Amino acid sequence: MQDQYVTVAREGVHESEINRSRFICALAPAATEREAQDFVARIRKEHPTATHNCYAYVIGADASVQKASDDGEPGGTAGVPMLQMLMRRDIRYAVAVVTRYYGGVKLGAGGLIRAYGGVVGEALDAVGTRARRRFRLATVTVDHQRAGKLENDLRATGRAVREVTYAEAVRIEVGLPEADVDAFRGWLADATAGAALLELGGEAYGDG
Repeated sequence: MQDQYVTVAREGVHESEINRSRFICALAPAATEREAQDFVARIRKEHPTATHNCYAYVIGADASVQKASDDGEPGGTAGVPMLQMLMRRDIRYAVAVVTRYYGGVKLGAGGLIRAYGGVVGEALDAVGTRARRRFRLATVTVDHQRAGKLENDLRATGRAVREVTYAEAVRIEVGLPEADVDAFRGWLADATAGAALLELGGEAYGDG
């Protein structure tokens, strides 16, 4: 399992003009293949008169799903270079759609590959990316007297507090880098005089 991956920070659009053709790259985060396909369909609707709406997406922290479409451009000159740019930049859980309005000048296969790949790279720079790190989920159960101070201490030491639930006892869910689990166990025992219970859960990705 990957320790971290990079995704696009937000939805965004970047436009370039190359030899009188307009290339408009729309980027978006996508948690599932369905989300990616819905985004492609939405962009196609927004640009019904475009010459081409080519796309590429990568889903999964290990890039288990990769799809690309040339949408009528010569085979391998649009979707594949877009996908290669996403992969080269370690982008995951993201979709790119490049809309082309033909401007009357043929670019040739090499020109198309450079244009489609290049505009995705420019869009990634313009929209921005963010890293997501793999965390082990841990639940700390503590009494009400200690809960407020413990939550403050957790935040002060840079631990990722994900959720706090107040019941008979207080449950605080934190995200820990795998390498930090043993050190955290010791820190928690010291911080609560051994009064807190620590349960380790599964794994998830969070902002790193």
